[in-house]
Amino acid sequence: MQPKIGLTEKSLTGVIKILNTLLSDEFVLYTKTLNFHWNVEGPQFNDLHKFFNEQYEILLEKIDDIAERIRALGGVALGSLNDFLKNTRLQESSNAKSAQDMLKDLLSSHESIIQLLRKDFVTCDEKYNDVGTNDFLTGLMEEHEKMAWMLRALLSGKGI
Repeated sequence: MQPKIGLTEKSLTGVIKILNTLLSDEFVLYTKTLNFHWNVEGPQFNDLHKFFNEQYEILLEKIDDIAERIRALGGVALGSLNDFLKNTRLQESSNAKSAQDMLKDLLSSHESIIQLLRKDFVTCDEKYNDVGTNDFLTGLMEEHEKMAWMLRALLSGKGI
């Protein structure tokens, strides 16, 4: 049953597609962060292991929020690894990286998502008139900006 919330079927379909693409991006970033949490090595192992843990827990919460937003709009949230890989705009990473390369990779992914979110919330607002999803995406972007800031702060140090 489609929700009767003042959005056309075309708008709902378009917004749900944007959200499922974002869900895929977030899941790839979550998996990448989890991978680095498991495989980080070096003198800052303990600090980075904990840091990556904190970040993947935040990402998992955001993944759930996105899936619930999709469901609230009457859509079906993607849920298979195959679907996530087909729909993501990010690249996967191997675990054969230095700690510094892991941080750079995560920073690049967060910054990519921030740039994509800026485009997505304009589309949700101007093309689909969905102010609620626009607000949701703005809050998500702010969370990614905070995580990117933390990664930049770690990369600015000389200890890695």
